[in-house]
Amino acid sequence: MVTIDGSYGEGGGQILRTSLTLSALTGKPLRIFNIRAKRRNPGLRPQHLMSARAVSQVCGGTLEGAEVGSQTLVFHPSGIRGGDFTLDIGSAGSTGMVFQTILPVLIFADRPSTVIIKGGTHTSWSPPIHYIRDVFLPEVGRMGVTAHITLERWGFYPRGGGMMKARIEPLKGTIRPVDLRERGRPLSVEILSTVANLPRSIGERQLRRAMERLEAAGIRAEGRVEEVVAASRGTFLFILASFEKVRAGFSSLGERGKPAERVADEAVDDLLSYLASGAALDPHLSDQISLYAALGDGVSTFTTSRITGHLLTNLWVIERFLPLSLSVSGREGERGEVKVEGIALKRHAQTPFQ
Repeated sequence: MVTIDGSYGEGGGQILRTSLTLSALTGKPLRIFNIRAKRRNPGLRPQHLMSARAVSQVCGGTLEGAEVGSQTLVFHPSGIRGGDFTLDIGSAGSTGMVFQTILPVLIFADRPSTVIIKGGTHTSWSPPIHYIRDVFLPEVGRMGVTAHITLERWGFYPRGGGMMKARIEPLKGTIRPVDLRERGRPLSVEILSTVANLPRSIGERQLRRAMERLEAAGIRAEGRVEEVVAASRGTFLFILASFEKVRAGFSSLGERGKPAERVADEAVDDLLSYLASGAALDPHLSDQISLYAALGDGVSTFTTSRITGHLLTNLWVIERFLPLSLSVSGREGERGEVKVEGIALKRHAQTPFQ
């Protein structure tokens, strides 16, 4: 059994999700304690609980301590199976995080899977569906992962009520390694500004501010405003930057008392910081693809605009499960480079660490 201290480093929820994924893939039972111990509301929240139940469901495993508020969870995995799954978080918890927990598991399933997840689609401290669809999936697609998602219904905090649908295909062969040390020539910058149950003028102000700041920085961009249907009020701005070799995404959410201009500034500031770094991957993508690099067949190398505590914590969890070689060059908070020699995990194959 692998025992993980959920209070290590940053990202207690991420420690849980990565641990569950790797437990399912390696067949190693998991005990994780001090789950989100450093948070104001420690223990499992609804989206974390759904991630645990989802992984258990797709591999026929058993859970102990699976309840909201629990700080200790024990998971005994079994065989991975594909199929049709409907998962309802029951709150505005992140549908994207639940999806990213089960995706690496279901690509090693015996057949295609269709997954419907209900909850929050655009919420704080989690990847919005636009980022997963337009940045994350294209990049892991280069590594051989075939998955498609659609946003069926928007879901903002506090009511949620959103829904995403995913189609996941079994992996053919092994995950391919990547060399993403350079981003290549710039291709386009697109801005999406949305409002739900609020005046369209707020979305227009968000877009105007973003366009003005990018123009002042010498960056040409295309933008649009959309009014969307959701159960709660909400605003959202997303910037998609496409390059010859990679994509990057930057977003911000509105909230009560937060000016539309500040929503735009947050996303633009992140984009400009990324561009100034010269690195290939934005901070979120470097964190998210590290697991796929670890499972891949060969050496993956990538630069990131910022080494985050989440990235370092994720790599720490991966090393608890897999006999692999990895290195990080650079200091936390600064540009860096990550090198991972994967284990070449194959579908239906017995792995040397089981």
